[in-house]
Amino acid sequence: MIDKTLIKQRLVMIETNCRELEELKTLTKEGFLTPRNSAAAESFLRRSLEAIFDIGRHILAKSGGIKMAKEYKSIAHGLANLHVVDTDLRDTLVKMAGYRNRMVHLYHQVTDEELYSIVQDNLNDLRSFTEQVLKYLNSVEP
Repeated sequence: MIDKTLIKQRLVMIETNCRELEELKTLTKEGFLTPRNSAAAESFLRRSLEAIFDIGRHILAKSGGIKMAKEYKSIAHGLANLHVVDTDLRDTLVKMAGYRNRMVHLYHQVTDEELYSIVQDNLNDLRSFTEQVLKYLNSVEP
């Protein structure tokens, strides 16, 4: 059985991180690129991505998609197969999975400029995930 409370707690964390990232988005590029601000953005983004894939893994594991829950890109495909997310968001989640792996394993290659670009252009992807998961949760049994 899907633990809706656990999922909703993670969704709140994603939304909280989005609000912090929105604040950072208002900075000039020069202001964003200070070590403290870019590090904060990286942390908020990485934690949001971890929460996204934790939610996906949980939904898949509780819905019989355990094989799909082992690898991040597979989680994206599994969520689309279950109609938790649409195909556009699935494709975005696949990219997010790759970026999450870069942030965790190739962190030395992640630049402050690309973090700035993500904060400026891609925060709606996090919110779209939250909206689609909430819609799914409302459609499944309690």
